[in-house]
This record gives sequence, C-alpha cells and structure tokens, in this order.
Amino acid sequence: MVAGYQKVKVGMLQFPGSNCDWDLVDAYRRHFDIDVKVIWHQESDLPKLDGLLIPGGFSYGDFLRSGSLASHSTIMPAVRAFAKAGGPILGICNGFQILTESQLLPGALIQNENGKFICRSTELDPCEGVSQFHGSVAKDESLTVPIAHADGRYIIFGDDHKKLLDQGQVWFKYRKNPNGSVDDIAGVVSQNGRVFGMMPHPERATDQVMGGSTDGLHILRFFLETCSL
Repeated sequence: MVAGYQKVKVGMLQFPGSNCDWDLVDAYRRHFDIDVKVIWHQESDLPKLDGLLIPGGFSYGDFLRSGSLASHSTIMPAVRAFAKAGGPILGICNGFQILTESQLLPGALIQNENGKFICRSTELDPCEGVSQFHGSVAKDESLTVPIAHADGRYIIFGDDHKKLLDQGQVWFKYRKNPNGSVDDIAGVVSQNGRVFGMMPHPERATDQVMGGSTDGLHILRFFLETCSL
C-alpha cells in the first residue's frame, strides 16, 4: 500500500453498463487506502472532490456510438463545470470515449481497424507534453498495460491533429499499434493538462499475482498526485 493520499477525495461516475468500475475502486482501496465515492449518472451535482474517474465498460450498451448516450447523462453538465474549473479527470477506455463525445478531449474513438474486439497486453510509450505526468517516466521506459476494446481506434484530422501534437497533448503511444489509431495514440490530455483519457486499463495492471505487470500503479498514483495539486 502506498501511504500519503488518504485525504484526497476522489469520485467515480457509474453508468448503466459500466463494468470496470469496481476494479478501479478496488485498486485505489487496496493500493492507496482511498475510498472512492461512487456517483450514479442520474445525479445532477458532484460532491466536493479533488478528482474524478470515469471507468471502462459499455455505458448504455455502446448503443449509437461508444460513450455517446453517456455524454448526455444528467451528471455531465456538472462534469463539464468541474473540468472548466480545473478539476482533474481520468477517463479509462469507455471513460475516454465519453470524454471525447463530451468534447472535453479532442478527437474520437471508432471501431478497431480489424473490426474485432481486442483483449491483450500492450506496451505504452509515454510522450513529452503539458501534464504533470509528462516527464515522470524516462523516454526509453515503456509501461505494460492491457487493453480490452472494440472501438479503441483514436482518430483526429487536419488542424486538430496538428494542434494536438504542437501543444503536447499526446499522453501515450502504443509501441505496437493494436487498433489502427492515428500516430499510434493510446491516450491524450486536455490543453491545460488536467483531463486525461486512455484506452488501456491501468486498474488491471496493479498486481503481479495476477500474472501481469504493476505498471498501472504508476498511472493511478500520478492521478492522485495531480488531484493533490
């Protein structure tokens, strides 16, 4: 367990179809002694928080587009206000899709290039950029974190693509692109470096006993550090 974060107040949105929510709650509870406040999507206000999580899963069964219906949930105006005020937000997988559908992050997530659901470990290369996380991992160091998605191909075009690169908003790139994402992008951040979205699942890379890596802890701990600023 990593001590020192018990005073950080973290909330997590929960939608119909969320299925990685309790994995995220469990990871923060066991490894950081954080009791994450679960917030149902029909709430109209957020409690007083230092940071907000949006977990993976299939909100509304991925009907229409992944994250599309969730982006119109009752809670989302409060989420936008939280982001506008500089509140840190981490969206994982479906959470990333919700953030792009809500225009809190640039770009979009569409069907994987091979048209299939992909579930396997990937190697991520952290990028240089605007957030506190950028620079916290050595340039030649990769993180092993699993993916599990059918609509994980990140796309962005033209001036928006150039702006993303110029402003240092690329968070992670896949070392070996699994889904056809533009520029191998696996995660991005907002212009102010406070809203984060990634397709891989750091909450599934926290215990060696599970046969994987613990590299996800670095990402989860970093988010708590961002919440403490």
